Amino acid sequence: MKTILLPTDFSKNSMNSIDFAVALFKDVECEFYLLNVQKASSFISDDMIAVASSATIYKTIIDAAKKSLSNIISKLEKRDKNDKHHFHSMVDYDNFIDSINQVSEKNQVDLIIMGTKGASGLQKVIFGSNTVRVIQRCKVPVLAIPDNCVFSNLNKLLFAPNNVNSFDVTHLKPLVDLVAQNDSKLHVLHVADENHLVQKQGKNVDFFNLHFTNSIHDYIDVKTKDMYDVVHKYIIRNNIKMLCMVDEKHSFLERLFNKHLVETFAFSIDIPFLVMKNN
Repeated sequence: MKTILLPTDFSKNSMNSIDFAVALFKDVECEFYLLNVQKASSFISDDMIAVASSATIYKTIIDAAKKSLSNIISKLEKRDKNDKHHFHSMVDYDNFIDSINQVSEKNQVDLIIMGTKGASGLQKVIFGSNTVRVIQRCKVPVLAIPDNCVFSNLNKLLFAPNNVNSFDVTHLKPLVDLVAQNDSKLHVLHVADENHLVQKQGKNVDFFNLHFTNSIHDYIDVKTKDMYDVVHKYIIRNNIKMLCMVDEKHSFLERLFNKHLVETFAFSIDIPFLVMKNN
């Protein structure tokens, strides 16, 4: 049994991430929690000015969100008719990150799956701000689904370790499960730069060979400014279906969210992105 949290703001890309999650785990017993988090400031409009009290505003907003979630669940159950999947709706009136952390802890969530908007226009932003904040501040693994990304197969996954810290297989459980579930081939890309030493590379190679049968290891030594382009080209060249990393200090992922580098190199991730936690 897996417990999956699906934050949604009812946008097209968040609905797409729900469809992706349901398809990805179609053969797995799952409890899906659909969560919508509301903020009062988001609903101060001309239509709301006439409402008599804050309590009435609150009830109106929450009831509308509950109805929307109920409609989504009804459509999913009617469309898929999957006895392995069980859906729950939750509406919260709170800080977005606090709400996700509280729901995750209370329900022992294994994985958060949410949509992203990808790199967009001149802003050169990798993900929507909510997705970045969830990855950075939530303790649960996160699977980010780009706009319009439809599940087909996960026959090739890419993991980019930092080659500094040794791994514990419990930290990589989402990756282990996905590889086994989809009979995936795991590519391990060892990227080295002045901050990414490779002193534990051999030990990590042994680790991946032990836990991932027939894993493929590739090694790239690049300058920091070239890192994103190199990894992106590797993804395209090898037809990779998902990028996987561990969020920890001094990691490739940490630099991935460095604003200056993101704006400068505009690395566009257009495949699902799994971020695991080293805790």
